[in-house]
Amino acid sequence: MTDDILTRIEGHAGFISLNRPSALNALTLPMVHTMTQALLAWRDDDAVKCVIIDHAEGRGFCAGGDIAFLRDSAINDHGDSGRKFFHDEYQLNHILFTYPKPVVAFMDGITMGGGVGISQPARFRVGTENTKFAMPETGIGLFPDVGGGWYLSRLEGRVGQFLALTGSRIAGAGCLALGLATHYVPSSALAEAKMRIASEDVERLDGILGTVSETPPASKIVDMLFQINRHFASNAFEGILASLEGDESEWAMKELATLRTKSPQTCKVALRQLAESARLTDFAENMAMEYRIASRVIVRPDFAEGVRAVIIDKDNVPKWDPATPEGVTEDLIDDIFAALPAQEEWKPL
Repeated sequence: MTDDILTRIEGHAGFISLNRPSALNALTLPMVHTMTQALLAWRDDDAVKCVIIDHAEGRGFCAGGDIAFLRDSAINDHGDSGRKFFHDEYQLNHILFTYPKPVVAFMDGITMGGGVGISQPARFRVGTENTKFAMPETGIGLFPDVGGGWYLSRLEGRVGQFLALTGSRIAGAGCLALGLATHYVPSSALAEAKMRIASEDVERLDGILGTVSETPPASKIVDMLFQINRHFASNAFEGILASLEGDESEWAMKELATLRTKSPQTCKVALRQLAESARLTDFAENMAMEYRIASRVIVRPDFAEGVRAVIIDKDNVPKWDPATPEGVTEDLIDDIFAALPAQEEWKPL
């Protein structure tokens, strides 16, 4: 148990509130375990009809996982404790995805990486004017995990590939338009929404959220869908770069410059990940694949270097290895996706 997660039952709702505001509620392994224990305890508790996931205070719903911990593992224990983190976090993601009771996730604030992993499996996903949704892993040499391959590959057109490669931030309005959120509720109405969810008929959850929802403002990403579908059509990273290079518009030049800062290895991993995820029919298979990727990527040079450049030293000049898309061979990508020994493969809890 950890004080970084607050759990309680109010009415017929089990509440899981992230409570690590100094780190924007980034997930630690004890937080993962506390959430898992609560969900398992409530799964067969007839007094709990639904689950609410939110944050106690601060401006972040959940900014991701404990990146500093993962980097330390990569450097000091050959990734062993990092793999344990991924293994147990992915079990939590799978529990949420298969949970038999309605889960409502309030994405009120920064929702990135691990925060996506605990909100996207929810049946109801509430965006607000404060929502900032992103999968920014290409910037630190990781990849869009926690089920990112599953969710992003199932978005309309090529917007999932765009989000995976660029790490672009999406506001609450964009989340609703893309289907990443099911409702758009002003933050001033969240307390009422939670109170009503905890006290009214659980069969009316959609209606309750509908009555406190409002029409969101226009979404910038919706206006760019044609360009996104055009330039991010290829499953080859070099093809996407070439398409953007052939367009002199301000938007294309901006996205090209963004992609040039990302780990070429991660970008190629993400494109293959989404292509393979789209063909899967079982979320557990997706998580097993992502665990294989994580097990390899965490000890590759780009992860420790990306975290150093972006989060620790903040010079934002990572030295990627390989340094160019052409240097990332198919053999390297095949090795990252290869099956693990049977005893090391990920399995749901």
